Amino acid sequence: MTKIFAHRGASGTFPENTMEAFKQAAAIGADGIELDVQMAKDGRLVVIHDEKLDRTTSLKGYVKDLTYAEIKRGDASHRFSEKTGSVPVPTLEEVFEWAADAEFLLNVELKNSIIRYEGMEEKVMSMIEAYGLQDRIILSSFNHESLALCSRLNPSIELAALYMDVIYKPEEYIEMIPATGFHPYRRSMSVDMIKNAHLKQKAVRPFTINREEEMKKLIAEGIDGFFTDFPEKALKIKAEM
Repeated sequence: MTKIFAHRGASGTFPENTMEAFKQAAAIGADGIELDVQMAKDGRLVVIHDEKLDRTTSLKGYVKDLTYAEIKRGDASHRFSEKTGSVPVPTLEEVFEWAADAEFLLNVELKNSIIRYEGMEEKVMSMIEAYGLQDRIILSSFNHESLALCSRLNPSIELAALYMDVIYKPEEYIEMIPATGFHPYRRSMSVDMIKNAHLKQKAVRPFTINREEEMKKLIAEGIDGFFTDFPEKALKIKAEM
């Protein structure tokens, strides 16, 4: 059955990659929550999508150039002006501690394809094991070398390769990592690709699916899951099909 992943939390209605967005996604029953991880100057794992703080916070500059104590003083309410001043940038540890006793899946995207954060993979793996989340985690990245390192560190963790453009036989390509699934940009998919992936027992979870008709089509085609900014809408559609 198709799993609905809240993309950066319930980011269509709450500030993205914040505890508010994650808690809302959990409250409405999302099958999974997707979040992004960068690394601060002091080595703390910070939950934020962009390498720079400018778009989603009141701060400016690169995540890598500030300590988490400095980042935490910023406001991550982004375009939700009614929440200004009340929304901090969380750490990965904060999210894991909150989610440890829940049942939903966590998809952690390692944002290390533009800036190569030394030691990120080891830190993430250590934290997954510390909170006992091995069976509920999917690690994804556009940096497939990083995923290969994750596989060497802990072969039992589920991995998924992110990509934007069409890849020839992705179900075979990801076996080199090795990964158990791939997360393509929605326009890089085809029905045959999904069928071929399933023949190889590989999961396909496209991003970012926000239109109702596209949600219905993917669910009907038996897609393994998809990422959406509007998980409540997607869950309602799935329940009605």
